[in-house]
Amino acid sequence: MQKPRIAIPVPTSTDLEYNRRSWQQYAAAIERSGAEPVEVPLNQPPAATARLIANCQGILLPGSGADVNPQKYGQEPEPECAPADAARENVDELLLQDAHNMGKPILTICFGTQMLNVWRGGTLVQDLTPMPVNHKAGRSVVAAHTAAVAPDSLLGELAQAEQPTMRDGFLRLPINSSHHQAIGIPGDGLRVTARSPEDGVVEAVEGTPEGVGGSFVVGVQWHPERTYDESAASRALFNRFVAEAAAWAPRPASK
Repeated sequence: MQKPRIAIPVPTSTDLEYNRRSWQQYAAAIERSGAEPVEVPLNQPPAATARLIANCQGILLPGSGADVNPQKYGQEPEPECAPADAARENVDELLLQDAHNMGKPILTICFGTQMLNVWRGGTLVQDLTPMPVNHKAGRSVVAAHTAAVAPDSLLGELAQAEQPTMRDGFLRLPINSSHHQAIGIPGDGLRVTARSPEDGVVEAVEGTPEGVGGSFVVGVQWHPERTYDESAASRALFNRFVAEAAAWAPRPASK
């Protein structure tokens, strides 16, 4: 059986060291879950990118050192906002459009989740500091804090692999954290399925049945690719995403 192909954009158009370090982590998680990662360059014409992703069965939007251009959600940049990366945003938008048109499974991580939300018409909080939770803990911290996950969500189903505790009606899942922005208003057809219990920061969203696109649309604010070995929930998330990609069948693009 042929492995599903997963399109993963190069994280940034400017930071080559960041790209080399981080892209391989996403690719390794995808490979270990049984799929073939496909690197999507940021410097190709849209037609070339479209041809490349036409043979992919799912998309994974990774993190980035950039921030989404706040003008896309009706705000001016605040001083703490990092420069935008137009090349990365253009590729993400092309991939999201293709995946939504064709019903391909979508997994987004950190910056990728923020892109998904803005593309769906939502907003972002441009800077979280000061907050009671250190959301900028960084890649060296395996468990920065917990996420309160809705038990009736897909993420809640996958989190069971971690045997999480239940508190106040939510599953408590240990997660890493490396971000200074977060979702403000959720985009169209997106449901908030996890928050940081201490400060209410949105940690995950999922597509709703009435939303556009396929049946698997999951965005997490943390980095499960960094905890593939340590976290059963991280492995379950990638395994489910790859399984959805393997089961995907093309459908006509919407008009």
